Amino acid sequence: MSPVVAVANQKGGVGKTTTTHSLGEAMAEQGRRVLLVDLDPQACLSYAAGLDPESLPASLHDVLIGRDSAHNVVVTAGRCSILPASIDLAGSEIALATKVGREHALGRALADIRAEFDIVLIDCPPSLGILTINGLTAADAVVIPLQCETLSHRGVGQLLETIADVRAYAKPDLAVLGAIPTMFDSRSRHPREIAADVAARYGLRVFEPAVPRSIRFAEAPASGASILDHAPKSRGAEAYRELARQITEALAP
Repeated sequence: MSPVVAVANQKGGVGKTTTTHSLGEAMAEQGRRVLLVDLDPQACLSYAAGLDPESLPASLHDVLIGRDSAHNVVVTAGRCSILPASIDLAGSEIALATKVGREHALGRALADIRAEFDIVLIDCPPSLGILTINGLTAADAVVIPLQCETLSHRGVGQLLETIADVRAYAKPDLAVLGAIPTMFDSRSRHPREIAADVAARYGLRVFEPAVPRSIRFAEAPASGASILDHAPKSRGAEAYRELARQITEALAP
């Protein structure tokens, strides 16, 4: 069964979508069949992958509420396949709120198509609501994008508390692979100190190399491409290629 990895951090603007997209494209470039899951109603991953969320005939929302199957909704985007999002996904939380076993809705949806892929990456929304709980419950492991600033550091502790709850009530074997430093400014001592403190305080692996801050990441979504295609020889692209290799190794049985 292909591993499912949730890319999660309830703090917004830390690089979750960029990390999900870039890791997925890097893993596909390395020969793997990759499924991306856009679990965020803002649909940034879908847009970054070159889709128009407003014109999609169906989205993950239709899957979660039982209107359609994941197999029918998956589309190809770049080297990857994607279960896209739309603004309708915001209504999924309301629809799921009264359902028994609501935290397992995404896991049930993915069960039908996991065998078609080598790895599934879930872009979780910047919250700790029902959608993120679904992402964590469906996952085998979690990767935490970490902007090495004080507020992002604080969010890691809150996310780990939520992961502990998910382990207690829904997914006892959910693993935390580690944190990926994003938007990293190597010229400053502060980001290095934050990364070291996260590793020491929470016992987390902090992956290296850190992903450098670069305008190339902001430019890439406008062309519907990942950093690997927009700036294939950039330090950011090379960082994600190496991180993809390390994460794949960490997931190996």
